[in-house]
Amino acid sequence: MKKSIWKLLVIFFAISFLPGCVKLAFRFSPLLISNMSQAFFEECDTDLAKRSFPASLKLMEGLLKNDPHNKQLLTSLCMGFAGYAMLFVEENDPKRASQLYLRAREYGLKAVCRGKALFDLPRLKKEEIRNILLSLSEKDAAPLFWSALSWNAWIILNLDKPAAVAQISIAEACLKRVVEMRPDYFYGAPYVLMGSILSARPVILGGDAEKAKEYFEKAIHLTHGKFLLAHYYFARYYAVRKQDKSLFVKLISEIDMARADELKETCLINAVMKQKSVRLMEMSEELFF
Repeated sequence: MKKSIWKLLVIFFAISFLPGCVKLAFRFSPLLISNMSQAFFEECDTDLAKRSFPASLKLMEGLLKNDPHNKQLLTSLCMGFAGYAMLFVEENDPKRASQLYLRAREYGLKAVCRGKALFDLPRLKKEEIRNILLSLSEKDAAPLFWSALSWNAWIILNLDKPAAVAQISIAEACLKRVVEMRPDYFYGAPYVLMGSILSARPVILGGDAEKAKEYFEKAIHLTHGKFLLAHYYFARYYAVRKQDKSLFVKLISEIDMARADELKETCLINAVMKQKSVRLMEMSEELFF
């Protein structure tokens, strides 16, 4: 990860003095930007990652000013801001996390639409939205997923606001399109997100606990239980909603016994989920009646 940061710094300073070289720099390093956020998710030291994330995100925003339509940068910024908000901000500062999720969504939708109508999704009719989503291909799955994650996370944090409730069907449509194209993307994260939103929402807003359970189980099966994000949100949303304390305890115990680095590519997420699961367990008396 440190090597990637130093390479980015070299590119950034070269671009600062030679703005015309930005596209050439990206051409010689096509994977550097797109892998930047992924490199963070491989970091097992949660404190190091938490301190490093903001500076790296600002660095990528600086690069974006020189190439504002760069899909790799836009996708990485969406992924980075969404991941930072989810892992390090949401639990202690939901209001700030909401703003970060919206920021991530903006970058993600720009990566998907590249100036087209998708960025105006909140103002489109359902049939128009469906047609746009059907026109997307698997190459759009990554930015669409992180956009959907950011959008749905923002909605979950703001279910008391009419503006958020009004966007539920649109945000879910984006996620469903990802599930259609690439349900296994990022170790089954689309399944985890679908399970989370169906568990978190009340029935009147489209919640469906039994369908949510199916999605969580698919996610866990896909990685043989190595991606702990699925266990954590299965416990936090589904088990709590169904008041199934035995399942809750089982899932938390599995997180506790698992090694964060068992799935190298998600070591940071696994490490943070292990920390969060301890706090969630401490709240069990309040969560179960």
